[in-house]
Amino acid sequence: MIRSDVLRSLVPLISDHFVVCNIGLPSQEMHMLDDQPTNFYMLGTMGLASSIGLGVALAQSKKVISIDGDGSVLTNFGTLPTIANNVADNFILLIIDNGSYGSTGDQPTYAGMKTSLAKVAEACGCDNVIECQAEDCAAVMKDALDSDKMTVIVCKCESGNIPVSVIKTDPVVIRDRFMTALKEANA
Repeated sequence: MIRSDVLRSLVPLISDHFVVCNIGLPSQEMHMLDDQPTNFYMLGTMGLASSIGLGVALAQSKKVISIDGDGSVLTNFGTLPTIANNVADNFILLIIDNGSYGSTGDQPTYAGMKTSLAKVAEACGCDNVIECQAEDCAAVMKDALDSDKMTVIVCKCESGNIPVSVIKTDPVVIRDRFMTALKEANA
C-alpha cells in the first residue's frame, strides 16, 4: 500500500473529525478523496501539520487528526517533544512513513533507513505511540479515536504517488472555512 491507499482507507473513519494534512501530495490526495471544510490543507509549509494540529487540539475540545509525513516530521523535529509535553487527549498524530520525501521526488529519508520515528516519539516522552503497517492503519486509527487519549501513530507504507490535481482553492478560503467549521462545532 502507498500513502493514497492509506488515506483512502481512513476517510470513512476521519471524515467527521478535524484534519490537518501535510504539505503537497498528501493534501492533494486528501482533497481529491474527501474535500470538506473540516480539512485544513498545508499548501506551503513543510513540517508544520503536526504543530498546527496540536495547537488546534489544545484550543478547543473536538478531535483533531494531523496527517504528517516522515520527511516533514524530520524537518520539524521539535514537534515530537512539543507534543509530548503538551498533552491534548483530543489529538492524534498520524505519521505516514513511506521512507521518502514523497512530494519532492521520492528522495529517501532517514526514517526509511535506520531512524525509527516511533522510538524517537517515545524517547521524546510521547506516552501512546503505535507503529503499524499500512494495512492495519484503519484499525489502529479507529482504536485511537475510541480511546480519547493522545496518540502518535507511525504507519509504515511503501513509497509512491498517484496523479492528483493541484488544489485551486485559495489558501485564505481554506483557512476561513476551517476556522468557521471549528467555531460552529464548538458553539
